[in-house]
Amino acid sequence: MSRDLSVDAAAAVAASAIRLANLVRLEFDSGIVRFWSGIGPLVWDGQTFTGAGQLGAISAAEESAETKATGRVLTLSGISSGMIAIALGEHYQGRFVTSWIALLDSNWALISDPICDFSGRMDVMSVTDEGETCTITVSAENRLIDLERADETSYYTDADQQAKYPGDRGLEFVGALQEAVIIWGRNRVAAGSINAPVSGSAPSAGGGAGGGSGGEGSPIASAGGSLAGP
Repeated sequence: MSRDLSVDAAAAVAASAIRLANLVRLEFDSGIVRFWSGIGPLVWDGQTFTGAGQLGAISAAEESAETKATGRVLTLSGISSGMIAIALGEHYQGRFVTSWIALLDSNWALISDPICDFSGRMDVMSVTDEGETCTITVSAENRLIDLERADETSYYTDADQQAKYPGDRGLEFVGALQEAVIIWGRNRVAAGSINAPVSGSAPSAGGGAGGGSGGEGSPIASAGGSLAGP
């Protein structure tokens, strides 16, 4: 997927040395947590990101020509055991995760606005106990995963109607209508019968198959002769 770069960002990419950083935002119910891959605080767009340094890691971004959901894995190590209870007590599943990739100058300042390379939801959190410290790993699903989930749309079927209103018979015969043969504008006659009266017309005065051929202007009259056999 192509992304537009500012003039300064394009110049930084073309330079002999490129300084990159990752920014991550986790939106928990109790508050928003922000980290970046450098050291110390980083302020961007009114948000302060805490430097995780070597303690933080994020899996590589994956792009494809196909429309598919590719996830990311976030890791934060060196966390005290006392913080684990807080982390595990959070309702994290389905909460939003956003990550950006940023270009930095020689003073480790942002050159231009970071580029969003992932937007999704937290899925599974695991904790690895390493004695005095722990490592937390969070897997996140791309928001395109919603395309693979079952649609919750209701349908005009008896099954859906019974699920919402047990005993209601308003859609009881909807299924039978799928195979029903409905004839509009003519009588229902047996196949091969050509002597049956046309809907809306009266029988000829002669009655029977040997009677008259119809009035003036009738398609039978214009054909000349009767359709009856000898």
